[in-house]
Amino acid sequence: MDLLNKVSIETLLVHLGVVTLLLLVILWSMVKIVVWGKTMSRGAFLFLSFFGLISLFPIPPPQFENVQKAKQEQRKRKEDSGDPPEEDEGEASR
Repeated sequence: MDLLNKVSIETLLVHLGVVTLLLLVILWSMVKIVVWGKTMSRGAFLFLSFFGLISLFPIPPPQFENVQKAKQEQRKRKEDSGDPPEEDEGEASR
């Protein structure tokens, strides 16, 4: 709770100002890119075609596999924590 007591109104205003400034810079740069792209100069055409090429490259499959493995392990942990301990499955099938 001491951390919350140390936050002053000045700190909040500084953070608000920084966030506002960043949003304005992003908005301004986006408007400039659109205006530049509407002139269809050679640079704008190359810039837009580069972003089209980026979309052709898929996300590597190991990323999806890792996410799926993590989800399966999380499900197994939830199931194991909720169930009572079971006997060995090999002995139960005999």
